Parts: sequence; structure tokens; C-alpha cells
Amino acid sequence: MDASETLRKYWGYGSFRPLQRDIVESVLSGRDTLGLMPTGGGKSITFQVPGMMLPGVTVVVTPLISLMKDQVDNLRRRRIKAVFLHSGMSRRESTVAREKLVNGGAKFLYISPERLRNENFMADLRRTEVSLIVVDEAHCISQWGYDFRPAYLNIGRLRKLKPDVPVLALTATATPEVAEDIRAQLAMRDPATFRMSFTRENISYIVRPSETKINEVFHILSRTQGTAIVYVRSRRRTVEIADYLNSAGIPSAAYHAGLGFELKEERQNAWKSGGIRVMVATNAFGMGIDKPDVRVVVHYDLPPSLEEYYQEAGRAGRDGKTSYAVLLTSRNDQGVLRRRLSERFPDRDVIRHIYEMTCNYLHLSIGEGYDTLKEFDIEKFCAVFRIQDRQCKAALHILQQAGYLEFMEEADRRSRVMIVCRREELYHLQGVGARTDRVLTCLLRLYTGLFAEYVQISESTLASTLGIGEREVYESLLELSRAKVLSYVPRSRVPLMYFPTSREEPRYLVIGRDVYEDRREIMSRRIEAMIDYAFNPKECRENRMLEYFGERREQGCGRCDVCRDARRRGAGDDPRAYVGQVYEYVRGRPGGVDVRIIEHDLRVPRAALSQTLSYLAAEGYVRIDGTTVTG
Repeated sequence: MDASETLRKYWGYGSFRPLQRDIVESVLSGRDTLGLMPTGGGKSITFQVPGMMLPGVTVVVTPLISLMKDQVDNLRRRRIKAVFLHSGMSRRESTVAREKLVNGGAKFLYISPERLRNENFMADLRRTEVSLIVVDEAHCISQWGYDFRPAYLNIGRLRKLKPDVPVLALTATATPEVAEDIRAQLAMRDPATFRMSFTRENISYIVRPSETKINEVFHILSRTQGTAIVYVRSRRRTVEIADYLNSAGIPSAAYHAGLGFELKEERQNAWKSGGIRVMVATNAFGMGIDKPDVRVVVHYDLPPSLEEYYQEAGRAGRDGKTSYAVLLTSRNDQGVLRRRLSERFPDRDVIRHIYEMTCNYLHLSIGEGYDTLKEFDIEKFCAVFRIQDRQCKAALHILQQAGYLEFMEEADRRSRVMIVCRREELYHLQGVGARTDRVLTCLLRLYTGLFAEYVQISESTLASTLGIGEREVYESLLELSRAKVLSYVPRSRVPLMYFPTSREEPRYLVIGRDVYEDRREIMSRRIEAMIDYAFNPKECRENRMLEYFGERREQGCGRCDVCRDARRRGAGDDPRAYVGQVYEYVRGRPGGVDVRIIEHDLRVPRAALSQTLSYLAAEGYVRIDGTTVTG
């Protein structure tokens, strides 16, 4: 079966997208490969198709636990064997996944980079046939990358363990400097590099100055159609803006990392199905969300880098239809963004103090803690030691860069269950109550695969199905666990702290120039590039972004606000210059649009707009009823 047949059989696609086939063929030829593919370019296909064609296991290193779970679930739905391993799993869950790996029960293995430090896991890999190593979010291995993660440097151990296995590195956001560093850090041999253009011809990049941003959000959403995302930088503001939009008649929901899993899932599903039009979210929303018909992405606050802005704005228009990425700016934004630099790099003494308090809080003595995973309630910690949340997270981030700990905030771990007794034992179950027996029966009816692996469950679903309380379901599952019928891992929303090294005395902590001064300088350059993009109206917005990612183009995009303003200045009041633009704006709006809105949004001179509409009406392209124009 060739690549096209594999694609059709398992994924149902008739053909590859641009660049996908090139990368697949390079991987199948055994060559180290770097793929630079923008958000929405279909990265997963480039390794999943060859992974199904190669004889052994494909190992995928990825930093995001939620994305790891989503991809494994998607593969299993296609009847493809896949498992994942990360630091947040219980010992028993890890054992089950490792047994599947060594016994041929996995075609794909997704791992967090921290697992590559575990000697037992490396021993498992040594006796496993590995055909392909995939490094997803490969910019994380580069110290020049915007999201450098020291744990990614452990991939070097995997390369030494499997020196003849080809490596495929994938990233959506890499400057030329970062791309070169990725190749060097992964010790790629004669690598093939495939770069997809960062141009998105269906997206118009707009920067709109506004001192009343919340009103501008309403203005944009009331004059556009379709699904939208509004990105903000604070949890509190997600709620405030969502409430405001709901009160204005625009169905919206707030989304941030502090919400429980079930509420996140409920709101995400409502947004995907069209029950909610607008998701007002922090950057916790979006990874792995592949909704093709997002028409508008609004950034209420400036992101700290063009990499993040490009990735988040790129969630618009994945279906190829006309879409808008709007960045709102105000006079204070430059100062706010520059202040983040000092906030992200607290004094070294503060960092040492927070390290010491963290170890004390988790009851780790000097010399203890190696390979330890503990729950870490950061809100409680900050309250106990009277530390500002933002300062604490900044210090933990630098300690993570220095290799002393790993703080895993995205640790909303759903409840999991696996049946550990033999199937026939369930028919002669004794010593459990009638309610517990009903819970077990319902569990077996609602969920599949319980005898083979840990399955995520919902106590609230079980409770509503049985007509009992969630507490009663919880107690019944604990009873079944004590009876050794099943293994039950209750849900936890507390973040995790992993220690790759034993606790050091604070005075011996090495916070080197590479993780402090150099990183500060890199962040400063990113902030200034973001400010230049947002506040320099002299260069095409898309060209400014393309130049940042190493692409050059002579002509402007013709779609961004800078190009539109230049075209208007060149056209003067000639109505012929606006015919196509006005017609495209009006058509497809069954309810029509007010003339004043057209004038405001397209910034067409009033006299020229009047003549343009008269021409379009005379030719039968539009109908004018009072001040309403219908296409």
C-alpha cells in the first residue's frame, strides 16, 4: 500500500495538502527532515501516514499533554494502536502503557520530553523496534525559540539510542535562526528542509487603534458573520467580555486554564457546534482546535511575540474562505508589553527564595527529590508565602529553564478507570453493595476498552444516568477499587511539580547567563518586533510578518489595513476603484447592511460610496432600500 492509499484508507482524504507529500516521501526514504508548516497545515499527517507504512513504532515527542491525549484518541478512533506516556500519569498507568509498548500493542508512542530521562523507559525503548522519531513543536529545542524547554535536550539521548532511525522535526513558527538551531540540536545528518509559505491569502490582517476596546469588539462582531475567537491575556477579562457580549445579544463564553475539564469541554463543544458564536479566551484555548470556519480572530491585548500572534491569528479561515485577524491597540499597550519583560525576569535572589520555599512547601530536604512528582497548588502556595502569582510563575519558569524543576500547570487530569480482574470474575462478584453493583454495570455499558487500558470517565455522567449523586458514584468506585475489581484514579485539577534533580541549597543554584540575560535579550527583541508590527503603519502587515519568519515578497498583500489605506489614497474619490470591494462586502449578507456601516468599515469616501452603490444597483448587483443595501 503506497502513501496515497494509506491516506485514503485511514483518514479518508483523496490527496495530500501542499508539502505533505514531499515530507512523507522524505521520511519514507530514511532521511532526516525538517518541516516548517504554519498552523493548520496538517502536520500530523506527515508522520502518521509513514508511521502506518513503516514496520516498527513511531515515537512522537510533544510538550502538550492535552494535545497528546487528543491525537491518541483520534488514532484509536481510526483503529490505530497508540499510547502515550507523560510525567502526570500514575505508576500503574505508566506500567500499562509500557507493557503495551514492549508487547507490540502500539504503532504510535506519544511521550513528553521528560520521559527520556527515565532509565526504565529507555530500557523499554532499547528492546523496541523504532522506525521513526518525530519531534513536534521542534522550536522548543532551540534556546532562540520563543518557547524553549530544556527537557527537549533529552532527545539527544534518544538519537544515541537509535542512531540509524530518521528524525522528523516539525514546527509552525521558526525564524531562520531557530530553524538552523533545530537542525544542530537534533544532530541532523544531511537534512531535507521543507518550508511552506507563511502567507495566508484568505486572511486579512487588520490593526485597529481603539481606546474603548470592548466597544470595538462589539462593533467588529456585529458587522461580521460566523464563528469568532477573542483572545485576551487575563482570566478575569474573559468573563467580563463574554458577559458584555451576551448582554449585547452575541452568544459568547469564557475559556481559560482555571476552568474545570467538564466546563471547558462543554463550552468547547457548544462553540464547535455553533451553539456559542464567540469564545473569549486566554491562550489556553486553541491548541488542537481545528474548527475550519472561524471567520474572525480578535486580539484584545498584544501578544508578547509575533510567533504567538501568527499561531493564534492563524486559527481563522482554515477552510480557505475570507477571514479576518484583528489586533486592537491603545496608547498604553507598548508600555504594558515592555513591563512584561521585567516581570518575567525577577531578581536572582527572588528566584532562589521561591525555589527554597517550593521545596519546603513540598517537604523535600536537601539532597532529596530526584525523579519526584508532587501535586503543587500554586494558589495556596502563593497565599501561604505571600508571593505574587505572576512573580512566582516567572521564577518557576526560569528554574525550569535552568533544569531544576518542571511545573505542569495544564494538569486537569480526568478520572480514569481500568478493570483489573478477569472478565469471568465479574459474574460472581461478592462483597459489594447493590448501588456499587449498579455503578459497575453502568460503567461497563457506557465505556469500552476498560479491560485493556485506562479509560477517561465522567462521574457526573454516571450519576445522571443512574439518578444518584456524584458523591455516591465516587464512593462506589472507591469500593470497587478496594475490592480489586478496578483501578480508579480520581480526577485532580491541582498542577504538578516534577523534580529532575535532587534539592540543592539555594546558594548553589546556577542561574546562568543563557537562561537569564540571553533569554531576556531574546524576549526583548520579540517584544520590539511585536510593537513594530502593531504600531508601524508604513509597511504591509503581512509582509512585516513574513520578513520576521525569513520570507521576502516585493508586493504588499492588498488585504491588510495598511494596503487598503494606500489603495484608497491612490484612488482618491474615483468610485470605480471601490466597485469590487463594496460588492464583496455586501454580498452574502441576507439581511443587508447599512450604508453607514459600509462607509465606516471600508473607509470609502461618502461621495465615492454613493456613486459606487448607484452603479451596482443600476447593474442589478445590489438592491437599496432606504439606507440598507442587500447583495
